[in-house]
Amino acid sequence: MPTRNANTIVGIGAMLMLSAVLLGAFGAHALKTRLTPEMLAVYQTGVQYHLVHALGLMLVGVMCKMQVSDHVKSRRLALAAIFMGVGVVLFSGSLYALAITGMSVLGAITPLGGLCFITAWALVAWQMLRRD
Repeated sequence: MPTRNANTIVGIGAMLMLSAVLLGAFGAHALKTRLTPEMLAVYQTGVQYHLVHALGLMLVGVMCKMQVSDHVKSRRLALAAIFMGVGVVLFSGSLYALAITGMSVLGAITPLGGLCFITAWALVAWQMLRRD
């Protein structure tokens, strides 16, 4: 994977970190009195997974930089990065929307995001544990 693509992955991870911090602050200050404790907990779960996987995305980007010489391995990592980013949008995004709107049907999207996270981490594990 070219270094430029790895830098893009790290940059997207940093933007996701920025948005997670902003959304966390928004939840802690603006939503604290507007949401029930249960819905605030749902929102906070979205923030927690958002933060963790934004850091994970940055880690994958750094790993991609280290695998520049191996096209197959870096493709696995690039795919992991895509799944991780999509997972943040689906998992955390659905929890944010659920907490704010109270529309329980949005909870049906959350497991798709979780599946994306699982797939991303499985690809990272495969990349790192495979003996070539």
